[in-house]
Order: sequence, then C-alpha cells, then structure tokens
Amino acid sequence: MASPEQPLHSVLATLEQCRAVLADTTNRETAQLVSVAILQLRMQLNRIADSDLKALCDAMTPDDGPPEKPRAPISPQGPRRRSTAVLKLVK
Repeated sequence: MASPEQPLHSVLATLEQCRAVLADTTNRETAQLVSVAILQLRMQLNRIADSDLKALCDAMTPDDGPPEKPRAPISPQGPRRRSTAVLKLVK
C-alpha cells in the first residue's frame, strides 16, 4: 500500500526536474520561484513549521554584521536590479 505522501514525493521530483531545466535555459527568476515551491513542499513533507525556518534563519544571521554601505545615487540609466538571495536545498 502506498503512503498518502507518495503523490507529493512524485510532485517534488517533477518540480526538481522543472527547476533544473529552467536553470539551464536561463530562466533564473522562474527557477527561483520553483525553488520556493520545492522548499515549501519539503517543509510540509518533513513537518517543519514556518516558525522553525524563521528560527534557523535568525540563528544563521549575524547580529553584529557590518554596517550598511551608503546607497549610491541612481544612475542616469535608471535604478539597477538588486540580486536576490537564493536558498540552496541539500538532500
């Protein structure tokens, strides 16, 4: 008899394949969105609460980090896109 979570594991495998294809075809932003979906599904499967993830992030963030750099004025070409942090999931 299959476990009730088996279909979710199948969805997870499919999402991971989709993310790999998206990353290989330079659809980086879409791959990042799929990564968030993968993270959420893994948290559900492993019964990890949002509060536990927040506690982990808080523990990994240094309390006395370097002071923020002053922001540079906006260039004539317009505002620049900021790079976003990406979580990398490991099995």
